[in-house]
Amino acid sequence: MEKLYWAIAILLVSNIAAWWQLNGQFYFKDHWFWNNPYWMAIILGTPIGFMFWHATRLSYEHFGFTWNIRMMGFGLGTVVFGILSWSMLDEIPTLKTIICLLLAASIVLIQVTNVIGK
Repeated sequence: MEKLYWAIAILLVSNIAAWWQLNGQFYFKDHWFWNNPYWMAIILGTPIGFMFWHATRLSYEHFGFTWNIRMMGFGLGTVVFGILSWSMLDEIPTLKTIICLLLAASIVLIQVTNVIGK
């Protein structure tokens, strides 16, 4: 179960980092670093990719399947995106977006409580 917790924690951090990598340009509009896609890809792309890879490995070791991390990654990524977009960019979610966030949270909960696996 410890591998699952680590996979979720790493997935959470990597999704937060990915949000900043892609959307930091809108928060820091006049900063050269955030408006240079080449530097963003070079500096942040490799660590973020490694974190996603590591979370996938840990999840596979826990469940024995790749589908679980795919669904958890989608759900957690959607929730993180919604929360950060709302809190950092003041993008107020519509009813449709709130329903999608609830569905994404449901996907994560279903995958985490999956009792089939190693």
